Order: sequence, then structure tokens, then C-alpha cells
Amino acid sequence: MKLIAKFLIAATASATAFACFAEGAAAPAAKPDLAKGEASYATVCAACHAPDGNSAIPVNPKLAQQHPEYLVKQLQEFKAGKRVNAIMNGMAAPLSDADMVNIAYWVGSKKATPGTAGEKELLLLGERIYRGGIMDRKVPACAGCHSPNGAGIPAQYPRLSGQHADYAVAQLTGFRDGVRANSTQMTEIAAKMNDREIKAVAQYIAGLH
Repeated sequence: MKLIAKFLIAATASATAFACFAEGAAAPAAKPDLAKGEASYATVCAACHAPDGNSAIPVNPKLAQQHPEYLVKQLQEFKAGKRVNAIMNGMAAPLSDADMVNIAYWVGSKKATPGTAGEKELLLLGERIYRGGIMDRKVPACAGCHSPNGAGIPAQYPRLSGQHADYAVAQLTGFRDGVRANSTQMTEIAAKMNDREIKAVAQYIAGLH
């Protein structure tokens, strides 16, 4: 009986491990080196994204307080050409996986500065779409994935709170028009939105906190 019990325990453990693997669970990553991350960030990223990750250039995203897992994924996809940007493809090319992890965890540890909401006449529309979607076109509420306050969900959906409206417009338009093709989910959502709706959501996100 003891032998059978040990076999059943081992089989259960194996099945659990297989289920986690099948669902895409990642092996624990090496602990990031924040000192190296800070040094690499200062050399590679700070000129465009500001020394603390709070870019002052509206077309360049704020990286501070972004989920590190999301940043690592984007850097990997820039390097692999799955996400296309002439500047970022070149910047990511020489980075190792360790470099990416170090940079992402360092800048993700910096506090994001609040953004500023845009045109008042668009904010009500932006809030309505962000919180309730567009029912007749089956556009889901942004808050469902990115959370009501724009904090996102770590390792799954990025933080949006306070992001530059110009950058958000460019990304949503890129998804819609097939320029950015590294998220099927976002491509399908943005494809159902017009320019005014995209601008409204982006301006609402900029002031969200």
C-alpha cells in the first residue's frame, strides 16, 4: 500500500508539472541585477525615455513603473523583428536576455509621474469606451484587461495610467492598420475603432491614475 501511495503522489506531481508547462508557465527567471540595469539604461535608453523612465517626449513612451515582464517581452520582440520600429530594433539588437531583464526591472522600479488629460469634449467618450467598451461593435472595455485605474495586470497586460496620449494614439492606430502586429488581441480590438475613438481613449488614459 505504501508503494502504491508513493506512486500516486509522484504521478499527481508529474501531472501538475505538465499542466503548468502546457499552460505556458515560465521557469523562474534569474534575479535581476538592478545596478547593471541602471548602467545599461543610462547608456541605451535614457536619451529617449528620460533618466528616470518618465519620458518628456510625447511620442516616446513612459517606461517608469511598467511591468518588467511586459518590457522584457517588447525588447525581445523588437530584437526578433516581431515588433517593428527603426530605432528600437537597432537599440534592442545588441542586448542579451540578461540585459533586457536588468533594464526592465530597474526602470519598472521607478515611480511614474502623473499624466495630463486632454480635450474635455473627448474625455467623456474616452471614459465611456475605457470603462464600458463599444457594445454595438463588440469592443471590450479597456478596464477589463488594463484595470479601472490603468495599472494593468503584471505579466499579462501593461500599465497604461498616465501614458502619453500621442504614443497611445500611435500604438492603437498601428494595431488597427497592421503596422504593429505583435498582439492579435489588440489588433482585433483596434480594428473596430475609428480615429476619434482612438484619440478619446488615449487622452483619457493620459490623465488616468
